[in-house]
Amino acid sequence: MSNQLILIRHGKSVWNKKNIFTGWVDVDLDSEGTSEALKAADLISKVNLKPTAAFTSFLKRAQETLNIIVKNLKLNDLEVNYAWELNERHYGALQGLNKDEVKEKYGEEQFLKWRRGYNTPPPALNADSEMNPKLDPLYKGITNLPLTECLADTYERVIPYWENNIKPIVLKNTTIISAHGNSLRALCKYLFSVSDKEIVNLEIPTGNPLMITLNNSCKIQSASYLDPLRSENLPDIGA
Repeated sequence: MSNQLILIRHGKSVWNKKNIFTGWVDVDLDSEGTSEALKAADLISKVNLKPTAAFTSFLKRAQETLNIIVKNLKLNDLEVNYAWELNERHYGALQGLNKDEVKEKYGEEQFLKWRRGYNTPPPALNADSEMNPKLDPLYKGITNLPLTECLADTYERVIPYWENNIKPIVLKNTTIISAHGNSLRALCKYLFSVSDKEIVNLEIPTGNPLMITLNNSCKIQSASYLDPLRSENLPDIGA
């Protein structure tokens, strides 16, 4: 028996369009991002997939993407699970800064380590910053909230949540996860067995559903983007 999992990175946000490091800052979808979500719903409909379970982050750009898909697929009774563990990677003190300006100031090598490296977190956000998630009512009661993260840190929160909360649901449902570039990179690193070195090459396109077929051990049998014209190269299955 096989199980269907749909992963989707939220559509372009207003800060994606402005080339700004976003992280945990809660920005809206851009109009292009809304269009991407609408197209994603159409692509899912065309392959006759009807999600019966859904997960998303605490951030509204991922939630809005999922809401558009749910509405257009008429999944009125779909229960949505919200998890901060599926949030984007926290970009620390880089949040709110233009990526080109950061690259110019610190050099391309350091920029790439912060943006795509596995073990190098950006400089930490000041604890008194208004962007400190501890000050946001969304995260009330949650301890150990980050002030910066590398992808390895993101992996350490995404994968336990996958194992404990999502995987049991996936084994019984067609499941959709609407999340972010780095939380999905962390999950794909785990599912596709991507090395720390090779994960730097994995890019997740916005608004393009990735359909994954899993066996009962949650090992990947097949995987493909529903819009092949907007797809990045996927890792080899079981590499």
